Amino acid sequence: MKSIKSAGVIGAGVIGSGWIARFLLNGIDVYVYDPSTEAPANVDKVVKNAERSYKKLLRSDLPKKGTLSFSSSVSEVARSAKLIIEAVPERLSAKQSVYDEIESSSNSEVIIASSTSGILPSDLQAQMSHPDRLLVAHPFNPVYLLPLVEMVGGEKTSKKAIEETSNILSVIGMFPLHIKKEIPAFIADRLLESVWREALWLVNDNVATTEEIDDAIRYGFGLRWAQMGLFETYRLAGGDAGMRHFISQFGPCLEWPWTHLTDVPEFTDELIDKVSNQSDLQSGQYSIDELMQKRDDNLVDFLKVLKNNRWGAGNILKDFDERLSNPKSKIEFSKLDLNQPLLTFETKIPKEWVDYNGHMTESRYLECFSEATTEMMAIVGADEDYISSIGSYFTVETHIRHLDEVLIGEKIYSKTQVIFGENKKLHLFHWLYHESDRLLATAEHMLIHVDLNTRAASLPNDDVLKRMSMVYEAHKELPKPDGLNRAVGDKF
Repeated sequence: MKSIKSAGVIGAGVIGSGWIARFLLNGIDVYVYDPSTEAPANVDKVVKNAERSYKKLLRSDLPKKGTLSFSSSVSEVARSAKLIIEAVPERLSAKQSVYDEIESSSNSEVIIASSTSGILPSDLQAQMSHPDRLLVAHPFNPVYLLPLVEMVGGEKTSKKAIEETSNILSVIGMFPLHIKKEIPAFIADRLLESVWREALWLVNDNVATTEEIDDAIRYGFGLRWAQMGLFETYRLAGGDAGMRHFISQFGPCLEWPWTHLTDVPEFTDELIDKVSNQSDLQSGQYSIDELMQKRDDNLVDFLKVLKNNRWGAGNILKDFDERLSNPKSKIEFSKLDLNQPLLTFETKIPKEWVDYNGHMTESRYLECFSEATTEMMAIVGADEDYISSIGSYFTVETHIRHLDEVLIGEKIYSKTQVIFGENKKLHLFHWLYHESDRLLATAEHMLIHVDLNTRAASLPNDDVLKRMSMVYEAHKELPKPDGLNRAVGDKF
């Protein structure tokens, strides 16, 4: 999949600013038009929040940040970008006016994606000269963290526009959900609207306060929905018999006359005051900035747990993180410079690796060296395929020196020298460095090759022996590392 070099955003409100941050942090230059004089400051705040979140969220480095340019007109943006996000207020005439200006200034290949939360794309494209290149790409706030984007084509939207946009958004870590039938408000907002209607009635009828309703969601079904959605949650509720049993057991309840979903309370001044006052009582002690950062912190941790469990939105994050690391990975063996220690590991210190002071814990030093050993094994040919069919190297002895501290969010890397590599034995020495080249720790590992079928020590195959011999012969000429063959208690 290939990304784009530039994108345009028309409208820099909450959603538009989120798009801008998502693009910029993926190395894409962004051209923006918004008539508000406050737009640059608002965008800057959202981008800083996104950078703060990504620092905690990703193990891989993001590409070099794109450049941000505020343009003087829609036309100027249209001439500068391949993909244009329209994020202006929800008025059909205003959006169509933007499309008219774009079409008068750009070529017919430019894709226009509307962030509308409910207007049909066929209505949006009704007055366009090239309606085939317009579609809806409806994201969710904060756009830089939540992966879902609902993609809806109109009657005249081309398949090519859908496919190209889906590809672009996938590359920048999003989950394009192609909704194949036009419907007002699409999928997610229709579901949200139903809960919103019922919640308003509960407040209106003095059944619950805004805080009690939020508590019912965030302490209960909201946690289930965050990782399983609606139907998969109810499938579990049906037990071993699954969804069919759940429907037969709970389906009749839907006929009970307790819901207000087909009705909406009148927005009287009394109801507006009640909702607003309860919301102030619930959350008024926090500023909007504080709530935004707390929301982002919680989303980062939710997403990372889902990533570790390889489930739901975590799979999108995992793919995105791995895609970011690909340009730096896997140099062919023949192109390695064996006349120096080999680079075997790079990462940024994530939140879960640190103690209450923000310092990386002792166990994570060993984890870094374990990753370096795994990479060294792969370099000599003992990679995942080899391990699954032939054998592996087992660590039989380790010695670590902890020399300096490293903090959350900082980048580290390791280099490795082969001290001995013949027959069944592999003796490695690792250095762990801060990105500033400050030495943080060293580790010495002795490994023995094992046949995984017999669980006994064995010789590697000829290919691994050959590669290991080439590295060892080159590394024998290197200076002996400081700290080699040390024992616990030796004088530093």
